[in-house]
Amino acid sequence: MSRTTPAPDAPADAPSPAAAPAAEPGASLSHGLKQRHLSMIALGGVIGAGLFVGSGTAIAAAGPGIVIAYALSGLLVMLVMRMLGEMAAANPASGSFSVHAERAIGPWAGFTAGWSFWFLLSVAVGLEGIGAAKIMTGWLPGTPEWAWVALFMVLFCGTNLAAVKNFGEFEFWFAALKVGAIVLFLGIGVLAIAGVLPGADAPGTTHLTGDGGFLPNGSEGLIVGLLASVFAYGGLETVTIAAAESEHPVEGVAKAVRTAMWRIALFYVGSMAVVVTLVPWTDKAVVEVGPYVATLDALEIPGAGQIMNVVVLVALLSAMNANIYGASRMAHSLVARGQGPKALGRISGGVPRIAVLTSSAFGFLCVLLSYWRPDDVFQWLLNMIGAVILVVWVFIAASQLVLRRRLQREAPEKLVVRMWAYPYLTWAALAAMAAVFVLMAREPDTRVQLLSTGGLTLFLAAAGFARQRHAARRAG
Repeated sequence: MSRTTPAPDAPADAPSPAAAPAAEPGASLSHGLKQRHLSMIALGGVIGAGLFVGSGTAIAAAGPGIVIAYALSGLLVMLVMRMLGEMAAANPASGSFSVHAERAIGPWAGFTAGWSFWFLLSVAVGLEGIGAAKIMTGWLPGTPEWAWVALFMVLFCGTNLAAVKNFGEFEFWFAALKVGAIVLFLGIGVLAIAGVLPGADAPGTTHLTGDGGFLPNGSEGLIVGLLASVFAYGGLETVTIAAAESEHPVEGVAKAVRTAMWRIALFYVGSMAVVVTLVPWTDKAVVEVGPYVATLDALEIPGAGQIMNVVVLVALLSAMNANIYGASRMAHSLVARGQGPKALGRISGGVPRIAVLTSSAFGFLCVLLSYWRPDDVFQWLLNMIGAVILVVWVFIAASQLVLRRRLQREAPEKLVVRMWAYPYLTWAALAAMAAVFVLMAREPDTRVQLLSTGGLTLFLAAAGFARQRHAARRAG
């Protein structure tokens, strides 16, 4: 049997030959993503269904103070993306933060970060499929939800199986529609606030300071809103995974990270400010139909509900597509480093097709469990992924602390993107993450998620450490 070559994103200190990829010699991921794909993936990655619909619950908890909550959590996300961008520009890899964690901390850390993220994305594929199916059954009553989910699964599994450029094209147009919709919403909102929109009077500060004030539920309401806003930002990491398959990975990821600040400020903080200025936070429609629909309805924009349903559907389908892609690439990268079943790492036509199929199948299994065991097994899965993104962020920050020193010493020319005020802001971000964990432990609704995610993380860390010890003994 011929000796296989190490994967491009296998770290220098990865175990070899055990870490050799299960692909054929010379087989590797393609570089079919163009710069326009990567730019739009980065732009659209911040606009998810959680922003369009899930933010309603956060507004109901925090009131107008939700603007502060989204600004604070957005600041944390910007720091995380800057750290990740620094490492990704220096070492583009389809395993992204999992590769960086392995380089900085050890194989067990790469194993834990990578498989927990794969688990998160695969479960999320099912959740987004369910959400999209509910919209379709609302338009076509009597059609079975599971059939719509199956149709979407087949569609996006098929596009991801064919070639990475298909994923890129879908995301390009999905992102273009989402960006167009939110820019239009912001434009209408600003006109209404200024009092120049026909048929709409300028609201002034009535809704910001009335109805109980700017923080009607005090610090507790702000905390609930803050926790909800933190998890609304999930999905930004996909651009650093996709960068490894782009034509110019270093330039692409550097540009994406550098524009993260204005995208977060505009899309999240800006849209929340528009909503709470134009609509009373106590309006039940904010939760029932979503803040964007509620705002457009209040402005008497014709067909607002159906228009936003289309946009939410696109956001859900975009997330399904991106999560199948991200899960398959993370699985491939882990296997290439000797961290999983070899079959998942097989490359065919530049695509890890078995990883695509496995990730999609696991997502559909989660959908079936939502029908078969909604109150126990499915709820258990949901709780386990509740705080995974925070665990990933901790690994990103810890890795950046180590790798920045190493890069400055060994290859300073690779520091195309630099973390601001290193290491002080990295430590500040870690402190903020610790504070979020503490806040989750205080709230009954999030405490179960924290404990469940903690259990998953400890299990993976123990498994990863055992694999690392076993590999060390074999090497010795």
